[in-house]
Amino acid sequence: MQTVIPAPSPAILPVYRNPAGFPVRRVYCVGRNYAAHAVEMGHDPDRDPPFFFQKNPDNLDPSGEFPYPPLTRDVHHEVELAVMLKSGGADIASEAALGHVYGFAAALDMTRRDLQAEAKKAGRPWEAGKAFEHSAPIGPIVPAGDCGFLNAGRIALSVNGDLRQEGDLNQMIWKVPEIIAKLSELFHLAAGDVILTGTPAGVGPVERGDVLEASISGLPGLTVTVV
Repeated sequence: MQTVIPAPSPAILPVYRNPAGFPVRRVYCVGRNYAAHAVEMGHDPDRDPPFFFQKNPDNLDPSGEFPYPPLTRDVHHEVELAVMLKSGGADIASEAALGHVYGFAAALDMTRRDLQAEAKKAGRPWEAGKAFEHSAPIGPIVPAGDCGFLNAGRIALSVNGDLRQEGDLNQMIWKVPEIIAKLSELFHLAAGDVILTGTPAGVGPVERGDVLEASISGLPGLTVTVV
């Protein structure tokens, strides 16, 4: 069908050592999926059902630069494992969930923490704090066939060489198969969906000029400069 205005360009992410890219359909994020992070944010880390929020496909940014956003004085880093789906469906069983995974990448869930806090206090949605431009820096995707299904391994973030966040993927309250299963109860998942799986403790502010280095065992590192 012809369009009345130019159609927007799709978000396409780089795949490690592959000239073809990964087209993004939707971006889902899991909130408070590491117990220590739940505690530092003032919440009980009991294994309550997971909750989700969304970012926009074009928030995913592989450029290596993070422009400091407007209308905030408190932008925080959150290092996360990103999961890319090659297929989907509704009501996916956790035992079958990994069969829908294309690959993994290191990512950051950058957050305008002051705007998020204001939204929480007013009982309003989080989009202004979470789904702004360039809010999800991301590294190259590694297919699961090359790196395996990542259910354990170090996840860490340094800022200007100083370690800020460190944990292990096995500390996730809800593991990747469970996340996919629970998410598919709420949404019909499909190829091109990206899931950010939560962050370990140690989130904190960034400033212009900071250099963020994210690492997850088995994946290429991600270096991002705040500009």
